[in-house]
Amino acid sequence: MIPVFGLKEAEKNYQARYAAYAILMNDKKEIALVQAPNGAYFLPGGEIEGNETKEEAIDREMLEELGFEVVLADYLGQADEYFYSRHRGTYFYNPGYFYGTKSWKQVSEPLEAGNGSSWEAPEKAIELLKRGSHKWAVEEWLKKKTF
Repeated sequence: MIPVFGLKEAEKNYQARYAAYAILMNDKKEIALVQAPNGAYFLPGGEIEGNETKEEAIDREMLEELGFEVVLADYLGQADEYFYSRHRGTYFYNPGYFYGTKSWKQVSEPLEAGNGSSWEAPEKAIELLKRGSHKWAVEEWLKKKTF
């Protein structure tokens, strides 16, 4: 069963926003987080655009947000989320597809301006992450990860 986060409000028109995210770990056993200009923390990744596959979206988003190339490992699963974006003035239905990574390397500076990034211990990341689906993904990753 796919976990669902957030409350779907009756009478609201939700726009579907399919997205893919990855969990990257460094040598210190910390994971990468992206911080939006509003201060909210998310896993790196984002909206699947056009005819992209989930994997292609992750490849593009990693370059845009971190300047990284990644090699994906295990598929952690799908988690859906309902939320309202004050920034966009839109209600979203957000199916998210989450992956672990085998490796990553920095190949450039981030291609997008405006976001920040940091490395956090997984437990701290769970506290910081804004979306319940992202917290769920880190918890699933921790269950499967052998350090």
